[in-house]
Amino acid sequence: MAEKNFVAVAELDDVAPGTKKLVEVDGTEILLCHTKERLFAVRNLCSHAYEKLEDGRLRNGWISCPVHGARFNLETGDPMNPPATMPIDTFEVRIEGDTIEVAV
Repeated sequence: MAEKNFVAVAELDDVAPGTKKLVEVDGTEILLCHTKERLFAVRNLCSHAYEKLEDGRLRNGWISCPVHGARFNLETGDPMNPPATMPIDTFEVRIEGDTIEVAV
């Protein structure tokens, strides 16, 4: 199994609880989401209409698409309600000191 490549993307202070931060890694927009006392990382793209999720609502472990209201589980990427039927991409997150790293 190939070793995961973790990339430093932000500092812990950059993503306060209940907020999100957009970062870019190798041309891919990744949204860091701090909810349920955890950090999650997802691709900044709804699987339904390919709209950006950065303006969506962030609540108890999910994010919603600002256009059609589809919600996604931040841990699994799975859609929680229509119109989305496909999951969104998720990325493994780790904390090294005060630095947030994402596996790409």
